[in-house]
Amino acid sequence: MAACSAGLAADLRVGMIGLDTSHSVEFTRRLNDASDPDFIPGARVTVAVKGGSPDIAESWNRVEGYTKTMRENYGVKIVDDIGSLLEEADVVMIESIDGRPHLSEATPVINAGKPLFIDKPVAASFKDVLEIYRLAQQHNVPIFSGSSLRYYPNLQAMKSDSIGQLRGAISCGPAELEPHHADLFWYGIHPTEALYTIMGPGCESVVCTATTDTHLVTGVWSGDKVGTLRGIRNGASPYRVTVFGSQKVLDEQLAGGYTPFLREVVKFFQTGVAPVSAGETIEIYAFMQAADESKQAGGCPVKISAVMEKYSSQPLAP
Repeated sequence: MAACSAGLAADLRVGMIGLDTSHSVEFTRRLNDASDPDFIPGARVTVAVKGGSPDIAESWNRVEGYTKTMRENYGVKIVDDIGSLLEEADVVMIESIDGRPHLSEATPVINAGKPLFIDKPVAASFKDVLEIYRLAQQHNVPIFSGSSLRYYPNLQAMKSDSIGQLRGAISCGPAELEPHHADLFWYGIHPTEALYTIMGPGCESVVCTATTDTHLVTGVWSGDKVGTLRGIRNGASPYRVTVFGSQKVLDEQLAGGYTPFLREVVKFFQTGVAPVSAGETIEIYAFMQAADESKQAGGCPVKISAVMEKYSSQPLAP
């Protein structure tokens, strides 16, 4: 927490792990370039490890170009390993596009007591998601992960609108698959988190129907609320949310960018308080894991509690 307190007087030094996604450059531009209209004060990316996954073309084909941009355009120092990065960073952002190494990347950061942001997905498997959060809880290290969609202005406006009693919601968006990740963990995390932005935690059971082009996931929440995710492949796939209330129905195609989300990340680094609870984030991944298991079981309902029990070796605090 000393690192968080120090950031109130001076910019926090951000160490970035993984330069194989456009997020690394987009986030650094907003944090490092004071002349940029989207500039966010309070934290600055100063050191990075480039990372990269040879068996994912989207990672390996981009990492060298993004590394060059980070070094030459934004003055970021590139080091060879996480140990060297930790010596020069107050807080850490894991940006590796591949969720598989996230546990191994997060472990030394957590052991060093550094506040940690993990870009989507938290990990490639639900087992690793739970282990990352267990380690953070064990070491009392602040941790936050999320999708930028949560803070899109019109989604936040829908969340705060007076609709009467919330009855349910539908969220749709792209859900491309990647063979090394559980189905929805790769890109379905975005429309899933948009759904949870409206519904909040409390899903009890999940049913999934999957075809080549579509994942259709229906969750039943406490209080008989129903939330539906439509993950789309091979077709038009706008991010769109419909909210059903007892007095009003809202429907919006989502629009926004990274800046509101990154402001929340910087605030998290400064305060050590995540804007989304660990419990909700874990449930989002349990929802996607339950969808995967329902698909494998031919569309049978899967309880969130059963998923948690199956994968939890130790209980986690809310």
